[in-house]
Amino acid sequence: MLEMTREAFEELVSDALDRIPPELARVMDNVAVFVEDEPPADDPELLGLYEGTPLTDRGEWYAGVLPDRISVYMGPTLRYCETPEDVVHEVAVTVVHEIAHHFGIEDDRLHELGWG
Repeated sequence: MLEMTREAFEELVSDALDRIPPELARVMDNVAVFVEDEPPADDPELLGLYEGTPLTDRGEWYAGVLPDRISVYMGPTLRYCETPEDVVHEVAVTVVHEIAHHFGIEDDRLHELGWG
């Protein structure tokens, strides 16, 4: 398993967020991104998770709710990757993948687009 400090991993997540095109970043709404050490026990290989209501499913009822949550999991990412360059790439893919869920894009379509 690769070694990396939490601060360095968080910086990679921040860098990936900074690469989101400004026109998309502007329309992201009520979503927070977190780095977590490990995913839920029932899915130990999960690299990221989006929890919330996608923008495409929000209606007039959507008000006063807690932010959607994107989690990027450090442990499985470091176990999955072989080199520091792999970590940079995988974090970027994971961040884009989870943000795409915020925009209502499903896993099947993300895999077709190469963001699976």
